Amino acid sequence: MDLLNTLVDKGLRRELPTREEALAVLATSDDELLDVVAAAGKVRRKWFGRRVKLNYLVNLKSGLCPEDCSYCSQRLGSKAEILKYTWLKPEEATQAAAAGVAGGAKRVCLVASGRGPTDRDVDRVGKTIEAIKEGNEGVEVCACLGLLSDGQAERLRDAGADAYNHNLNTSEATYGEITKTHTYADRVDTVQKAHAAGLSACSGLIAGMGESDEDLIDVVYALRELDADSVPVNFLIPFEGTPLAKEWNLTPQRALRILAMVRFVCPDVEVRIAGGREVHLRTMQPLALHLANSIFLGDYLTSEGQAGQADLDMIADAGFEVEGAGTTTLPAHRSEVTAAAVTPPAGGVCGSGAAPAAAGCGSACGGCSGHDAAPAQADAGEVRSDLVAVRRRGAGTDLAPNA
Repeated sequence: MDLLNTLVDKGLRRELPTREEALAVLATSDDELLDVVAAAGKVRRKWFGRRVKLNYLVNLKSGLCPEDCSYCSQRLGSKAEILKYTWLKPEEATQAAAAGVAGGAKRVCLVASGRGPTDRDVDRVGKTIEAIKEGNEGVEVCACLGLLSDGQAERLRDAGADAYNHNLNTSEATYGEITKTHTYADRVDTVQKAHAAGLSACSGLIAGMGESDEDLIDVVYALRELDADSVPVNFLIPFEGTPLAKEWNLTPQRALRILAMVRFVCPDVEVRIAGGREVHLRTMQPLALHLANSIFLGDYLTSEGQAGQADLDMIADAGFEVEGAGTTTLPAHRSEVTAAAVTPPAGGVCGSGAAPAAAGCGSACGGCSGHDAAPAQADAGEVRSDLVAVRRRGAGTDLAPNA
């Protein structure tokens, strides 16, 4: 197919596809799906080989968020029966993080619900970052605390944070239909603050909220323009008790096409399969590893994910390998820029990247959920509480985490 040959050539050169080419990927038929995966897989292997980076979420503060993000189980007015608790102590967060690191995670993602952190919250998270770094040499820490005020990104960097996550989630044109309590511009501003502070930027999207193909293209092109180092792709989990509980718009084939499109538009960045992969990709998850080079290990923020060992088995069985702590994730041309940004030169700060989700709902939001089963596709307009397993273990509980 001429389209795919063109996209592979552009991806190997880090050249931006045209919008028409990106839209054409989403419009391919199921008969062409394996060709699409194979083509995008060539681009993935060029920049990341067969490595899979593991990330681990620690939900520092769960529920009771004042923001009204329609996709989120922690939102204002949510009736989802999720865990609700205030800030974990640094030692509790460190213990939770250690479970993920022991399971092979290279990056720990610290997430807290809320519009954004107070200065006291930043101090609290800073102590947690320092504790995690002290106990786990070489581990990366990404913070996801919502909208940032001036100076907060710098303070997180100084505490040892490597990255900051804040998702754009959907296109600017449709953002107001999803959230009323803050704006798309607020999110862009926070990504830019993280970037300017020298934090590696992590910023992604949520697919399956009823958006058009054009909306998906808009948000992915915006992420490329913001120069995010990491792009988590969440697939909405229609959580019972949220406004989007009946939005079942994805099939495994659609999810794979979205991941392929993201890889072609962002060829040399960390593309992460985030919340919802178990529900929407199901038995086709191994194919997605040919497109994305990063996943979350174990559970998500408010829901349970696939068993950690099952993730590791899937990676090995598909012929991939877990990325080690001593390996640099990004290609040299990107990692060198990021490294320069983390150590600011005299007289200024050089930026490098960008970051997720409810104003303070994090990298694997996608409805803040995942699931460890492989259910049949739900019908649009139907609430399917059987497809979502609320997290009842790990952070905020007395039960061992899934890692």
